[in-house]
Amino acid sequence: MNNYLIKRLLTAAPLALGLLAATSAQAQHVQWAARLVAVSSQKADGKDPFAPSQVLGVPNALPLGQISNEAWIPRKEGPNEFIEVRFARSVAAQQVTIVENFNPGSITKVELVDTKGVHHEVYANANPGPLPEPSRTLEVKFPAAEYRTLGVKVYMNTAKVEGINQLDAIGIADVVSTMVKQAFTGEKGPEAVKSSQFDSSLVNLGPNVNSRYVDTHPVISPNGRTLYFAREGNPGNVGGNRDPQDVWYSTLISGKNKTWSLAKNMGGPINTPDDPNGLASVSANGQSAILINIYNRDGTIDPQGCSLSKRTRMGWTQPVKQEIKDFVNLDKEHVDFFLATSGRALLMAVERPEGRGGQDLFVSFPVPETTNTWSKPISLGPNVNTDKSDFAPFLAADNKTLYFASDGRGGYGKSDIFYTKRLDDSWTNWSPPRNLGPVVNSPDFDAYYTISAAGQDAYLVSSRNGIEGSRDIFRISLAPAFQPEVVTLVTGKVLDVNTGKPIRATIHYENLLTGEEIGVAETDPVDGSYTIVLPSGVQYGYRAEAKGYIAENANLDVTAKDKYSEQKQDLFLVPFNVGQTVKLNNIFFQQSKYYLTTSSYPELLRLIRIMKDYPTVEIKLSGHTDNQGDPALNLKLSQDRVNEVKKYLGSHGIKGERVTTEGFGDTKPLASNDQEETRMKNRRVEFTITKK
Repeated sequence: MNNYLIKRLLTAAPLALGLLAATSAQAQHVQWAARLVAVSSQKADGKDPFAPSQVLGVPNALPLGQISNEAWIPRKEGPNEFIEVRFARSVAAQQVTIVENFNPGSITKVELVDTKGVHHEVYANANPGPLPEPSRTLEVKFPAAEYRTLGVKVYMNTAKVEGINQLDAIGIADVVSTMVKQAFTGEKGPEAVKSSQFDSSLVNLGPNVNSRYVDTHPVISPNGRTLYFAREGNPGNVGGNRDPQDVWYSTLISGKNKTWSLAKNMGGPINTPDDPNGLASVSANGQSAILINIYNRDGTIDPQGCSLSKRTRMGWTQPVKQEIKDFVNLDKEHVDFFLATSGRALLMAVERPEGRGGQDLFVSFPVPETTNTWSKPISLGPNVNTDKSDFAPFLAADNKTLYFASDGRGGYGKSDIFYTKRLDDSWTNWSPPRNLGPVVNSPDFDAYYTISAAGQDAYLVSSRNGIEGSRDIFRISLAPAFQPEVVTLVTGKVLDVNTGKPIRATIHYENLLTGEEIGVAETDPVDGSYTIVLPSGVQYGYRAEAKGYIAENANLDVTAKDKYSEQKQDLFLVPFNVGQTVKLNNIFFQQSKYYLTTSSYPELLRLIRIMKDYPTVEIKLSGHTDNQGDPALNLKLSQDRVNEVKKYLGSHGIKGERVTTEGFGDTKPLASNDQEETRMKNRRVEFTITKK
């Protein structure tokens, strides 16, 4: 048995966002350092006490500013100490906040680092020295600039302040109101969360979705157009009314009226006659689903694990077991899973020996160079897990906002639904969970919270006003302040550049500023369509990969997106043959310059990998511009740019005789030069395969 069948009371309990400013709306504007870039010296390595990584995430010390083992201490006492960090997303910053835990006053300079790697000084102190107070929260405020901030570098002269110097946290915000309080005070009781706001009461989805039987565990697709859920003991189940549970689905008929089609049973092989079948999460394009249980070859079901099924031309495939290294679940009746929209994190609610008690929330990651294999689970940490059961995880499409149920935090019922935000890339550092309040949570059965990528509507199960008193699925509209962070949903098809025919491929998308791969997705096997979800604040590159082809990469800059949006972008694949030309869409130069920007490196490193994997391949680089300005200067600029690309390839071991270059200036346009929207297509670098 599992959480689908357990009659739990899921509702939600309060713990303050103690260190963030008072309102939930403001909390979305605050970011704490997520990644360490450089440091002058360190007293300890890794994540040990006093290591540089201790500045990541929210302030650790309680109360704020107290000397702590979880803060960075420079090893040296000198004038040239520094630490440089990056944030998960870029913002139009208006303040930077630095928490000095002990012996404050050594900071000499603070610089913001923009998305192009340029440093901007926002604070300078030519006369550092000891301060009368034992600790300090240094708040530097300034008007928002045209650039967006991705990092911060803090300089210190520790020789001017005797004794050890501690930095606890570094944060930025796009608001000027106070980021941190001077003391951590937790909110008490359900009354403390009355600020949780919703734009409507619970709305029953009606008889097309709900029945007089138990309808439970809704899972909404990221595009908000397909709702999967489970039905218990329904005559329409594969095994009839003695079948404990099957997976059903309904599609959105009218977005305006929010009406749903008559639900259908998903059928086999996902649903089996005698077992509780359940869908835990679905990929962005609806082509892959994580299912509870392991489907054995002999037709039996093992409840201690999960499986993956993919949709093909012939329907859903036989679910394949997901191998999770060192998987242990001491609770033989309860288990939950959730696959992040990015496909890069598998959340689970299990009871493990190292847990705090009952079910705890853990996360696993794909093991490189393997298929269907995940790393040993790591705990989400004490900010999320309690000494009682914490379960039913749902990670929003922003890959940051987590909703879950807990028995260990009090509230309105036996279990309440909470939300928390991931503060860095460690997956162990989360904001204190907040109760969703009495509109969602009650003494009745309220459970399984799920939100589409748009973040406007949530779906959950409740026994309040259900059909004939059964548990039904309801919708509730969230106020903007309580929605997950903004994302862009990108759809399109993967096509052969020559024939226009769809190709089955894998989609990879990455942060162009850091080169970090954010997620993977697969195309629809029938029409080659794909769907990916891109959280705001980042410039992304994405590409399709298929055997025998080279990708023409695409990019999308959503650093300044502040509203949910949907965008269409077809991706093209070029056959890996002599004479074929590939556009390098993700190579960028400064305006009218030939210097490569850092955002170009991921694209160039992939070209370098191709050249190294195929050591006999030779290419010709071609540079092109639009028709703005002097044609002679355009010709020179195009030649300088491809020469710069060749130089970069050479610096990474690609011999010069394998690469020829030619600049064409504005003589070979692909589109009209009359408008900027089409003119930008003419500014490009391409390569042609001249020998294979």
